[in-house]
Amino acid sequence: MSRSKPKKPEGEAARDPTRIRASALRLLARREHSTQELTAKLLARGFDPQPVADVVAALAAQNLVSDARFVEEFVASRLRRGTGPAKIREELHGRGVDTAQVEARLAEHRDAWVVNAEHVRRKRFGAALPRDYAQRARQARFLQQRGFTAEQIRQVMKGDVDEA
Repeated sequence: MSRSKPKKPEGEAARDPTRIRASALRLLARREHSTQELTAKLLARGFDPQPVADVVAALAAQNLVSDARFVEEFVASRLRRGTGPAKIREELHGRGVDTAQVEARLAEHRDAWVVNAEHVRRKRFGAALPRDYAQRARQARFLQQRGFTAEQIRQVMKGDVDEA
């Protein structure tokens, strides 16, 4: 059962706030979006820019789309996946979220990053710390790719993790 791709609205339909709002609400029903992300998706669906901006602003005023809520959910989700703060910061920057909101949310989880890095390392490599330089470098690269900072990696590799 394949779904056909909906036609892009043309003419008056591309400017109809009711259609734009309905499309936006369908997107928001699936998951939170940043305002920039929602705007981009609506524009990609063929709606005109000015009515899209107006509808997104109205949705934000009604708190139906919220960058703060999006950042909160995004960080919590990535934390559960074992992603580090550097990668989360970069992903949110790409989604057009205010840097101050991102930094504030990441700072709230400051104590969790090293514990999270240790959990990810143990899951991948086992409980024993690496014995030789090659293994240590391999594990450090893995954690770096996951978005953990050099200081967090250093603490994990030294075994300085107080797991709560």
